Amino acid sequence: MHKTVQDIINMKKEKKKISVITSYDYTLASLCDKAGIDILLVGDSAGMVMLGYENTISVTMDQMCIFTESVNRARKNSLIVSDLPFMSYQVSIEDAINNSGKLIKAGADAVKLEGGAVMAETINEIVNIGIPVMGHIGLQPQTTVLSQGYKVQGKTKDTAMRLIEDAKELEDAGVFSIALEMVSHEVTQIISETVNVPIIGIGSGVKCDGQVLVVQDLLGMYNKIKPKFAKRYMNLAEDIEKSLADYKKDVESSVFPAKEHWFSMKEEELEKLREEIGS
Repeated sequence: MHKTVQDIINMKKEKKKISVITSYDYTLASLCDKAGIDILLVGDSAGMVMLGYENTISVTMDQMCIFTESVNRARKNSLIVSDLPFMSYQVSIEDAINNSGKLIKAGADAVKLEGGAVMAETINEIVNIGIPVMGHIGLQPQTTVLSQGYKVQGKTKDTAMRLIEDAKELEDAGVFSIALEMVSHEVTQIISETVNVPIIGIGSGVKCDGQVLVVQDLLGMYNKIKPKFAKRYMNLAEDIEKSLADYKKDVESSVFPAKEHWFSMKEEELEKLREEIGS
């Protein structure tokens, strides 16, 4: 049986840190799940690292459903949270509910959406029909970057107060957890100690209840953007490029495929074939 939303909530109560990794495909999701990652986040960051978009705004509901289905086929133990993409929930509560339902049908256990107090009513309506929601405040890639770019949030008293108030509003609206992206670590600590739901940090310091990284950043596979907060545990891109170059060289020199990589007929069948051809 895989983890539930309640299991994640209990981890904060038990002071156990929550590990979250983005997952978009069957192969990597299988490895993340096997490693014991608590939450597989099917993030709209898939648009950048999987589809090559410049940002997350272009990602569609259909694409998010496909990514979610792939991850769901892989998981055995982890909880799956899927992002609602840009404009799939902002226009109306009806849209938000319908699109949340699509992600649940695709295999998600919960959905994530961006926005503070302004999204509280929408979140409450989604939760009321039985779909768990993870909130997302601080830097919001779908909208904040349009006006501010990628900037740390909560560096002044006024912006810090807004973040704290947003977190409380989201808790009151019924979220089971909140992602806090690129927020000063001092404000992160205050929010973590102020609200009862788990706070998952994205570049927001160590005082969160859990942390999330994009799996391609962790593995060193995506070099277009290198966030300061993304710790690289290996540089897989170099290893992959070297392996591909070695493969190309082996093909060109006929080193690959070697005898152990091909299949053969029985000698007597080959003789029969030669006789047939010869006749």
